Amino acid sequence: MKKIYKIKVQGWVKVLPFYLFTLLPLNAQSKQWTLRQCTEYAVSHNLTIQQWDNQRRKQELQLSTAKNSRLPDLNGSVGESFSFGRGLTMDNTYTNRSTSSTSFSLGTSVPLFTGFQIPNTIKLNQLNLEAATQDLEKAKNDIRMQVAQAYVQILYDMEIVDVAKRQVEIDSMQVVRLEVFLENGKASGAEVSQQKATHAQSQLTATQAANNLQLSLLSLTQLLELPTPEGFSVVRPNLINQNILTIPSNPDQIYAEALVFKPEVRAEQLRLDATEKSIKIAQAGLYPTLSLNGGLQTNYYKTSGLQQDNFGTQLKNNFSQYIGLNLNIPIFNRFSTRNNIRSARIDRETQQLQLDNVKKTLYKEIQQVYYNALAAQAKYESCETARQSSEDAFTLAQAKYENGKANITEFNEAKNRYLKAESDLVQARYEYLYQTTLLDFYRGKELNF
Repeated sequence: MKKIYKIKVQGWVKVLPFYLFTLLPLNAQSKQWTLRQCTEYAVSHNLTIQQWDNQRRKQELQLSTAKNSRLPDLNGSVGESFSFGRGLTMDNTYTNRSTSSTSFSLGTSVPLFTGFQIPNTIKLNQLNLEAATQDLEKAKNDIRMQVAQAYVQILYDMEIVDVAKRQVEIDSMQVVRLEVFLENGKASGAEVSQQKATHAQSQLTATQAANNLQLSLLSLTQLLELPTPEGFSVVRPNLINQNILTIPSNPDQIYAEALVFKPEVRAEQLRLDATEKSIKIAQAGLYPTLSLNGGLQTNYYKTSGLQQDNFGTQLKNNFSQYIGLNLNIPIFNRFSTRNNIRSARIDRETQQLQLDNVKKTLYKEIQQVYYNALAAQAKYESCETARQSSEDAFTLAQAKYENGKANITEFNEAKNRYLKAESDLVQARYEYLYQTTLLDFYRGKELNF
């Protein structure tokens, strides 16, 4: 006995045979992914996001380098020189002999004042690190939206597959019914052939719908960096119990909220703040710099033809220490500092334009989603009315056809309008749900339904 399932959608009941659910492989039905699982997996495995994370890590290293520039450095050196003819000997006299000298030194320097260059460089790199972090979050949001779009496309295609299955089932039953009528002389062979052709076309439509669904699954698995779409399927939301979000009164309200937390706006604002530090770094070239220097050094001399102390004795006797201050006062550097300051100010103006452009782009995106949501709402309401009307028309056409008051063409036309209206309604509800969820995503909420 064939097993029957009842599925309720939008207040009406459809009875479908079990085998209609076996279009997809069984292993694909065994593991289903929610939208949240898809987005989380994509964020953790996407290669582009990993590249952005590497950029952020590089900024961390640059910040560490800037902070460590306050520390003293330490350098050691060893030198060897040869002189021929008159040269300096170990007793600090000159003689016409060949002389070699080996020197050892260990020195350090500590920056005491750099015209505020070091603290401003540290602040600059801190801002750049925060901007890189926001860039990473922007990349994550982008992949989340791509995954959500691919996810909704799968839901659309699943609805089309369901409609195609129902159409095949109805056409199949009508073929059987007309064949019985043909045996009883109540239908002609032409009517049976016409219905068989309709049934074949329905099967072709179902095959195309299944292929489109498989391609949609492939697109999503590629976004998730999965090796194959085999065994992959998604969870279909329960649209009956799903609360669709309310659309705000105007896009300006959403835009005002998005400006506070959207990572792309935050990143460009941080870079604008960083340009102020770049100007101060350039202005540091106008200030004198002061550094503390110190070190140790010794030498070993060897003069041909003369007796000299051994290596260890010379290193001990020639050992010396030094410490000093080095003040560097800029007087004229061919207007290099002046031009660096002017260039930094131009960079600030350019970054301000970049920030304004990002804000304008964000506002356009929000406007687009806002009016898409309004259009989806109107479409959904119209589809509800159209589905109810087409259901009533199909019920009437079916009754007339079974009583011999309508032909097979009229019946098929009513059936097709009804199935299409059902598909349009569910797709419109998915679109409405997606667009309203996307609006809330711009307001800082999680992209999920």
